[in-house]
Amino acid sequence: MRFAPRGFGGTRRSPDQVKRDGWKEQGVLAVSVDDNRLTWPERELVRQLGERLYGKREPEARHD
Repeated sequence: MRFAPRGFGGTRRSPDQVKRDGWKEQGVLAVSVDDNRLTWPERELVRQLGERLYGKREPEARHD
């Protein structure tokens, strides 16, 4: 018998596990354009897809 709803009191999945499960279960891909596991052409493809689907990113704020 469960005393708490799913996600409460158990172990937490890592962010990579959440992304992996999202891909395998729902076909959703969450990729950082700065992921060092990707080659430059792969990162560029991710950037271009993001811009096509969602528009250009906001420039990063500089903290001097």
